[in-house]
Amino acid sequence: MKKIFKSTVLALVSIFSLNTNAQSKKKSTNSLLWEVSGNGLSKPSYLFGTVHMICEKDFVMKQKVTNAFSKAEKLVLEINMADPNEMTTMQQMALGKEPLSKKLSKEQIVRLEKILKDAAGMSVSQVDNFTMQTILSLVSIKTFGCQNLKLYEMEFIEQAKNKNLPIEGLEKVSEQLETLSKSFSDDEMLSYLEKNSTDLTSKLVSIYLNEDLDALFQFTTDKEMMSENSANWMLKNRNENWIKVMPEMMKRESVFFAVGAAHLGGEIGVINLLRKAGYTIKPIVE
Repeated sequence: MKKIFKSTVLALVSIFSLNTNAQSKKKSTNSLLWEVSGNGLSKPSYLFGTVHMICEKDFVMKQKVTNAFSKAEKLVLEINMADPNEMTTMQQMALGKEPLSKKLSKEQIVRLEKILKDAAGMSVSQVDNFTMQTILSLVSIKTFGCQNLKLYEMEFIEQAKNKNLPIEGLEKVSEQLETLSKSFSDDEMLSYLEKNSTDLTSKLVSIYLNEDLDALFQFTTDKEMMSENSANWMLKNRNENWIKVMPEMMKRESVFFAVGAAHLGGEIGVINLLRKAGYTIKPIVE
């Protein structure tokens, strides 16, 4: 059960992290790995964009990432998946405060019933106690079309533990899931579920494997997929909050940050925000 909840919440964050209305004004170098230096840092830190989960056959950990990780003295993720307390909170928040059969209208229940039947061969009664966010996670996992999924965050955690590196999070599970709940209305969530598909996920994975941040943004800026309000909650606000805590972390030691790839690019992306804060950011291509 713990593994299911970890996977579903990570799938949820993955899908939403890769859908935003922010866009880059100029072409970026194709890379998911960036070095952060300057502005008083004694050692460089590293910023890596993940897709959170991916089919085992598509999972790649390039040598450049391994090299950067070997130089780091701390691993920082969006949330600390190595913290048992955070995992307990994740499991608790996967359940809704009231059954969906009471929360949703009759029309919404009919829509959800069809979505669940088509995507997962399930019924609303089987997921009645879950939140809409958790259901989206469960359905999204199906769109990968494989049995064996690998989580980049869990791979980094394993490596960090082998090296006895400390692990931290940029935000708490409760904060992240609260943001998700504010980002989408029930109707918006249902619309997203109806549009979610294997083809969409396959294209997303292909772009990710090409390390093309610009193509990633172009693919994920469809306003029908995410409103401006949703983008502000899911991306802009979170990026700005992260930038407030990242400098102090990097000042103390070399940090390897691993966050959803969509948080990297665009005018409100972490890369641009770090540049504005006075840091030197350069892509690591090889």
